[in-house]
Formats: sequence, C-alpha cells, structure tokens
Amino acid sequence: MDTFRIGIDVGGTHTDAVLLDQNNKVLSETKSATTDDVATGIYTAMKKIIDDANVPREQIKYAMLGTTHCTNAIVERKRLNKIAIIRVGAPATLAVKPLIGVPDDLREAFGKYVYLVRGGHEFDGREIVALDEDHLYSIANEIKGKVDSIAITSVFSPVTQAHEQKANDIMKEILGEDIAISLSSEVGSVGLLERENATILNASVVNVAKSAADGFINALKSEGIHARVFFGQNDGTLMSVEYAVKYPIFTVACGPTNSLRGASYLSNLSDAIVVDVGGTTSDVGVLVQSFPRESSLAVEIGGARTNFRMPDLISIGLGGGTIIRIQDNGEFTIGPDSVGYQLQEKSMIFGGEMLTATDVAVALGKVDLGDASKVAHLDKAILRKVYVNMVELVEEAIDKMKTSSAPVPVVLVGGGNVLLPEELNGVSEVLRPAHSGVANAIGSAISQVSGQIEKIFVLDEVGREKALELAKSQAMTEAINAGADPEDLVIVDVEDVPLAYMPGNATRIRVKAAGALAREKDKVIK
Repeated sequence: MDTFRIGIDVGGTHTDAVLLDQNNKVLSETKSATTDDVATGIYTAMKKIIDDANVPREQIKYAMLGTTHCTNAIVERKRLNKIAIIRVGAPATLAVKPLIGVPDDLREAFGKYVYLVRGGHEFDGREIVALDEDHLYSIANEIKGKVDSIAITSVFSPVTQAHEQKANDIMKEILGEDIAISLSSEVGSVGLLERENATILNASVVNVAKSAADGFINALKSEGIHARVFFGQNDGTLMSVEYAVKYPIFTVACGPTNSLRGASYLSNLSDAIVVDVGGTTSDVGVLVQSFPRESSLAVEIGGARTNFRMPDLISIGLGGGTIIRIQDNGEFTIGPDSVGYQLQEKSMIFGGEMLTATDVAVALGKVDLGDASKVAHLDKAILRKVYVNMVELVEEAIDKMKTSSAPVPVVLVGGGNVLLPEELNGVSEVLRPAHSGVANAIGSAISQVSGQIEKIFVLDEVGREKALELAKSQAMTEAINAGADPEDLVIVDVEDVPLAYMPGNATRIRVKAAGALAREKDKVIK
C-alpha cells in the first residue's frame, strides 16, 4: 500500500505545505497566508494539498510541522508559562544571580520564583558541596499551585547530571509527575549563564508547544487523518511530539533550516550555500554534508543570551515585499521594512501604492508577475541601480558565509527567489531547482530524526577512545528517543575540543547522530 507524508512550514508571511509520496515525489504544493491564529493558515494549506492530490486520507502516515510559534511567543512575550527558576550552585555562584543580562520585561515575567540551592559539581565531576535536599522540598511546597513549569540548572551539569536529576525527582514527588521540568544538561552546552537562560526560555514555552501540537493534531483529525506527527527542529532534523513538548526551544529557527534541508534534497548537493528569499527577509546558510552548519557563537533569543545549538545564518532585510523608497534626487533606500503577506494588495503591480523589490524586478523585465504596465512609467535607470544594489546585498551575505575566496555553488529557494539573477559574483553556479518556492515544507517532510549530546570528559580517567564511544552511544540513544529508527542511525558530526585551561586532560565532545523515522507499528493519533 502506498504511503504519503505531509510537510508544513509556518513562516512570518506564508504557510507552505507539500504532499509527498513514499519516494518523496511532490504530488501537490501550496502557499497560503499565515493567519494571526496560525492554525487557520495550517488548516487551509493542508486541506488544499490533500484535495489537489486526491489521495486516500488513511494512507497519509506522517505529518511534519515546522513552526515559528515558540520563537514568536518569546519575541512577543505572549502566552508564556508561569515558571520557577532553580539554580543548584550556592555558594559557588552567588556573585552572579539568575536572569542577569536578560531584558527587564523578561526578568519581570520570570523573576517571581527564583531560588539558589546549595550544591553543584566541579568540571571533573566532584561535588562542590552536597545537594541541599531539604531546601528543595521546601521550594516544591512553596511553588505548589503557583507555577506550571520549572527550569533547573546545576553547575557543570553537562559533566554530571546527578544534582539536576535529584532536584527533578523531588519536584515530581511533591508536585506530581505532570509538572513540566526543563533540565539544563539536556538543553544547553557548557557555560552556566547561557545554559541557564536557554533552560529558562525552554521552560517558558512548554504550553505554547503543547497548544501548537494539539492544534496541528486536531487539524489532521478534522480531515480524517491519523498520522504520526513530528516537529522540525533547528538542526534540520525532526523530533516526536513528546520530545517537542519537552524541548520546545529546539524549534527556534527551524524555518530556515528546513529550507536548507529542502534545498539540499532538491538540488542533490550536500555542500553549498543556500539563499532562502522570503517575503520580508533573505536567510543565507551553509550546507555541510547535507545539514546546516551550526553557529559556534552564543545566540540571542528575545534579547536573552543562550548557548544551545543554532544554525549559522545571516538574515538580510531583502524579500519580495521589501519597500523601496526613491527620493526626488535619485537617492534610494532598500527596506528593511516590508509589506510582507500584503504584497498582493500593496505593491504597484497589483494596483497598490508601495514600490517593492518585486515591482523593481517586474519593471526591469526580470520577472513576469502582476500587471507590468503599472510600473512602466518608472525611471529605468534608477531602478537598475536599485536592482544592482539588491543583488549586492545578497552577494555580500554569501561572501560572509564562505570559508575561502573560491567560488561555491548557490541554491536559491523561497517564494522570492525569482528576484535574483542567474549569475552572482563569487558563485560557481546558481541553482534554482523545481519546487524551490516550497523548499522549506519539503525540508520538513523529508527530514531525518537526530539526537545530539555535548559533554566534558576527563581523558585521564576514561581515555579518548572510550570517551568518544560513550558520546556516540549517548547521541544515538537521544536520536532513538526522538523517534529515529535504531537500524538506520549514522553519526553525522563529531567535534572534540581539548580544554587547555582545565587539569586532567579535559575535552569537550559534541556528537550528533541522525537516522530515518522509526517504522514501528505506527504510533498513530488515537
């Protein structure tokens, strides 16, 4: 029996959807406007691709969603959980309190229940002081009924989780098994404050992730589809619903990574630069062995500095709806503001008043869209300068992402990719594959499932070989927990950084494993 899969990616401007057969061939695709409540846009797009492809609903076995729900909730400070913050690290970390360097409004939202508990470990796994369990019991009783999510961070927990795990057990004992708990050792990497911030943000968007998951599952059910549901995460792979609700922070920036994975699949390239041109921005990222290159820098989300894994991206304010302003003296500015999803009402080729990047491309005969006669009166000489400038913005971003001066292949995807020419400086070839407008939805549909760990090992105790083996097996276990097929796992990335400033020959090892979706007797929606 044929099986089908749905891939949906919710962007700021459009919600893109595709329906694929078991050979990952595109049967139908669509773009619909992203709605304020998000769910309506998802439902509209999904209904259209199913009706267009006309496939039996009971044969749609998988549904993948890439969503901006959690990012938007953090940026807009809306729908966040009531959280408690517990740091196991007194007296060693009393000098720097939790939430330092976090914007005032977030500190106000999260700062009501903040606790510092005696405990924590040294970098080599030795206890700094014993864990104060009595304090944890009194905290649990104090926050009972007042919070619905807890962020627990312990000093050097990526080396040993013992104190975080014990704190977790005490909270569940008093508050019940259903309380949402985020442990920093499972969210961020080494570096206490950034890891703590990532854990706090994770704890704050658990409800948002739950409602996004429920909305998606209900939309599927209302169409009579009982599929296994997965969420896109920001390393270009998938995670199960249960995993997504536990680690919702990993959905941040999954849109651009879905585009990178889709671009790799559509162009058949494993190493390239991808330019994803949307309605508002263009994201430029790098494919390394078919996966997005990861950022090595601390990343700010909603103004809070964090250190969990994120794709290495440059976003520039150039998209199909970018507003171009030309002054009487011929001077002009490009964006950064955009008409976004209102392109078909506000841009000149569709009868609006605003001059957009799309209007410029149409007026110069580079794109056939809307009514070209509405922009025929514009001064072509100035528009040519604007267009050259638009292209230079993209070429600069590509240059910044390159690791050498040698020309590299570039894959253009996203709805606005028609704006860009067939040749770019510093680029060996420009590829614009079929279905490139919905590369993000394709990326979410064809993605594998992954697991990643990052830990410090003391090589004097375990030795390099044993440390790498341990790290690989933990990464594979993570991938299986997230929904990967144990028979199909491969290690896709290993990073081993010696920590010269620490005794005992310490090294930080990061390993990522990825594999196809597990095909066990379908964990379907009941």
